Amino acid sequence: MSRPRAFLLGARPRTLPAAVVPVALGAGAAVGESDVTWWRVAAALVVSLALQIGVNYANDYSDGIRGTDDRRVGPVRLVASGLASPAAVRLAAFTALGVAAAVGVVLAATTSWWLLLVGGAAIVAAWCYTGGPRPYGYAGFGELFVFVFFGLVATVGTTYVAVEDITGPSVVMGAAAGCLSCALLVVNNLRDIPSDRAAGKRTLAVRLGDEPTRRIYEALVAMAFVLAAVTALWRPWVLLAAVAAPLAAEPVRIVRRGARGPELIAVLGGTGRLQLVYGAAATLGLVLSR
Repeated sequence: MSRPRAFLLGARPRTLPAAVVPVALGAGAAVGESDVTWWRVAAALVVSLALQIGVNYANDYSDGIRGTDDRRVGPVRLVASGLASPAAVRLAAFTALGVAAAVGVVLAATTSWWLLLVGGAAIVAAWCYTGGPRPYGYAGFGELFVFVFFGLVATVGTTYVAVEDITGPSVVMGAAAGCLSCALLVVNNLRDIPSDRAAGKRTLAVRLGDEPTRRIYEALVAMAFVLAAVTALWRPWVLLAAVAAPLAAEPVRIVRRGARGPELIAVLGGTGRLQLVYGAAATLGLVLSR
């Protein structure tokens, strides 16, 4: 495998909808509030994508040097597979997080400097997810990080930089985006329960066990649609998100029938497609209701 292709796979492109969807929802929630500053929305997208890629490389590096990925079932990891050196992957993580920081500073300078605190917290959280002496992802708090930063912060933050205001629809749809991003992580951790337990990685799935983790996945998917219905109190057309509901059927069915290991990779793909269609339909609904 060529080096560029290895690093492209290491960035885990299939996880990028988790960065795109909340920004789209935040932009949709901003439309109709006042004049939208679209270049800031584009900058927020760069920040979100850079953070997601930075987290992916940071996880690859930290899990690789700890040996957590030695028996991994899922997508290729650069360090564990020997496709790249730990130093190279660490540099890739720092580069992506540096891009997020630089663009974030521009957004803070043109809106409010308190955004630096939020951005700084996001970068620290991204590295400490599996890095540092006491990674919180190894203690069962990964879902909390994803819900806050790839749900609420990304969505509400986009609305704020677009119109310099925080709105009800942006908060509720931020929670919806967080639910779907968490659903991706929950399935990933469900698949990895055996290897994570053996490596001493006590994710929420390891702590709760197989069956409760499956119920959490179902609840997160359902809650995304409930939150769209709540948002409809402000923006009725957001109910267009319901067109994504059929895409939830197959992933939920696979999870319910007790699929394990590689069988759950299909659920990751299905959840990603659900997230994209939900995000596109809900964003359109937010705009149409302006």
